[in-house]
Amino acid sequence: MTSLAEENARLRKRIAELEAQLGPAPQSAKGSFKKVDALSKEEILRFEQLKLRNTTILVVGAGGLGAPAILYLGANGVGRLGIADPDTVAVNNLHRQVIHTEASTDTSKAESAMRAVHAIDSTCEVVTYPFALTSENALEIIREYDIVIDATDNIGARYLLSDACVLANKPLVSGSALRMDGQLTVYHHNNGPCYRCLHPVPPPIDTVSKCVESGVLGVIPGVIGTLQALEAIKVAVGLHNDDPSFLIFSGLTTPMFRTMKLRGRKKDCIACGDNPSLTDLIDYAEFCGTADSDKSQDLFLLAPHERIKACEYDAHVRQQKPSLLLDVRPPVQYDICRLPESHSVPIDEFENKIMDIKKSMSELDVAGDQVFVVCRLGNDSQLAVRLLEKHGIKGARDLVGGLYSWSMNVDPSFPIY
Repeated sequence: MTSLAEENARLRKRIAELEAQLGPAPQSAKGSFKKVDALSKEEILRFEQLKLRNTTILVVGAGGLGAPAILYLGANGVGRLGIADPDTVAVNNLHRQVIHTEASTDTSKAESAMRAVHAIDSTCEVVTYPFALTSENALEIIREYDIVIDATDNIGARYLLSDACVLANKPLVSGSALRMDGQLTVYHHNNGPCYRCLHPVPPPIDTVSKCVESGVLGVIPGVIGTLQALEAIKVAVGLHNDDPSFLIFSGLTTPMFRTMKLRGRKKDCIACGDNPSLTDLIDYAEFCGTADSDKSQDLFLLAPHERIKACEYDAHVRQQKPSLLLDVRPPVQYDICRLPESHSVPIDEFENKIMDIKKSMSELDVAGDQVFVVCRLGNDSQLAVRLLEKHGIKGARDLVGGLYSWSMNVDPSFPIY
């Protein structure tokens, strides 16, 4: 009973700490932002830019993309900087989310980012939104700003922010980064297209990759996020090129930067066309088939009998039953850590390796129901099982929750990354 009481007291204390971090919701900034006719002596010394001083910018996402964007905008004298992010700081993200520190672990990203800005310029006006932007609140918040930066990592947020910016008539600076590549576009500016003009229908959820699942070199979102800040500043001071364009960056190509010209606004676009049918924000989780979150979303492609829990697979191995374990992670992740006796067959090459898999099955004398597939989180492994079935290998199972589940439920010493 004593230990239970102590545990309850600890939990109550932790809840109080978390509630204190959230604090009260920020007051509406509408009507409270004061533009000025001239810079003060101190502002001239530091920034020398009246147009920026009179501009308000909202950054949605304080992660890898938002980190450099927020720092540069705050340091360059933006009049008001809004920061929206519902998540907390995690140590495993610090390699790319350089606005945060170890000391900020488990605290609000929005509040942590505000502290970083104020460490550079204590006079910068920052409004934090430590909650998710949704169909219910996004439009009201976005209307209070001149420019919006999309620094998120999920498809639902892209449609949400694009639609909201069209309805509020605000330019949207959108960026993305994955592995060694990045992209940058300014939407809904000077008769340019909105996101829906280029992507009227969301892609299948099992084809969408995120940094948390596929990885990213920390420098890549730094490059794109910095360029997002640059594009926002150009829009703010009237220096942005009127021609819509799409910038592609790759750390492995020469040249690293390429720019493609985009077509203008589509007249029949349901959001920004001549006769738009989209007049209000919708349910974007339903529209895209996923939740509006930067976190990894679990796929449910397989029936329960086509999957195996980590503890069940561990018992299977301990009984020394014949088996073939296929690891479908990228080679660089496989080299970091792997389960004993696993075979690396990256998901991108999986279908081309079917004959090699069948050869391994023959050499090990295993049937289809003795083939197991694992990945990092348990999503790509389901896709691989479907491919095995397509090519006649029946009964294969994937490891529910992937290597993360293995570390949580079987071997705590197995590294999580």
